[in-house]
Amino acid sequence: MTQRTLLLTGASRGIGHATAKLFHDQGWRVLTISRQAFSPRCPWGGAEDHVQLDLGDIDRLPDGLTEIRRRLDGGPLHALVNNAGISPKKPDGGRLGVLDTSYDTWLAVLNVNLISTALLARGLIEPLAAAKGSIVNVTSIAGSRVHPYAGVAYAASKAGLASLTREMASEFAPLGVRTNAISPGEIATAILSPGNAAFAEREVPMRRLGSPAEVAATIHFLCSEAASYVNGAELHINGGQHV
Repeated sequence: MTQRTLLLTGASRGIGHATAKLFHDQGWRVLTISRQAFSPRCPWGGAEDHVQLDLGDIDRLPDGLTEIRRRLDGGPLHALVNNAGISPKKPDGGRLGVLDTSYDTWLAVLNVNLISTALLARGLIEPLAAAKGSIVNVTSIAGSRVHPYAGVAYAASKAGLASLTREMASEFAPLGVRTNAISPGEIATAILSPGNAAFAEREVPMRRLGSPAEVAATIHFLCSEAASYVNGAELHINGGQHV
């Protein structure tokens, strides 16, 4: 069988790291994007399959897309997983509300969490269509309710990403490209605030944090033939926190 190719943003830690490892273990070629250079400690691919790109710098995105297409070398792209996200905090780690959030913070968060997602999909739609591929956007429970730790710009960007997922699902489906989202709740990653674990034990029906591996498994499902008729969905991965 022809090896399938995944392009994953925000691959250096947490959900992204677990996703890259799972797809690699399943035989996929894993192309990664992150602000950091490729680490030789990563158990997949190599520097030739990594593009160092800050998605907050939209002016650099066209050059990044050119480099991604060069790495694909005219081949198909079977999956695009938009996992990169930033969630700025106050100096003391507290959430940033409307009164605390500057224009520069709004712009940085929206560029990374929302706008770059649309521009990556637009720039890679041809190799995605050639593969009849799948796009998975990583939203958040914070996009549908006020969260005690996630700030306003992060929440608004994730709500926008849920809407963008529906738009992409409608527009790209005739091209054979499915678009879905996953909406994680309290997952044990570096982005968590110190109080998240106790919050999960108190507020999540399953009384625990989720693991990055559990999220990665759902992403893999959405990119597989098992989800061939799933389009425009947003799957909750939060132990029942949304109910």
